[in-house]
Amino acid sequence: MKLGFPKEERLKSKKCIDLLFSEGNAVSKFPLRLIYVATDLPNEIPIHAGVSVTKRRFKKAVTRNRIKRLMREAYRLHKNDVFNKITTSYAFMFLYIGKQEPTFEEIETSMVQLLQKFLDKIETTNTSEK
Repeated sequence: MKLGFPKEERLKSKKCIDLLFSEGNAVSKFPLRLIYVATDLPNEIPIHAGVSVTKRRFKKAVTRNRIKRLMREAYRLHKNDVFNKITTSYAFMFLYIGKQEPTFEEIETSMVQLLQKFLDKIETTNTSEK
C-alpha cells in the first residue's frame, strides 16, 4: 500500500462525522485522542480519517494548521500498520488534546502508540463477540 494520504481517505462526510461523535468509541495516548466508529463506507477504502485541533487552546490558525499537518504526516507514515490488520471499515478522527505546541517526534511516538492501542481494543472486542 502506498504511503500517501489521498482525498478518498479523508473524512469529509458531515453524516459520518456526526455519527462519529455521537456513537464513536475513543482511545487516548497523550497528547492525541482517537475517536473511531465502524462504518459501511461505499468504496474499498478501509479507513477515512480526519484531524482536528481546538481553537480554544490554539488561537492562531498558523499554529493549529501546523499541528494538523504534523498529525496527518504521522498518520500517513504509520497507517499501513492498521490497514493490514483490520477487516471492517472505520472512520477516524484524531484530536490534539495537549496544551503545548508539539514536535514531530512527540506526535509520531504518540500516534504509533495510539494506533497500537486501537488495534488491541478492536481485537479484544472481536474476540469477546465470538
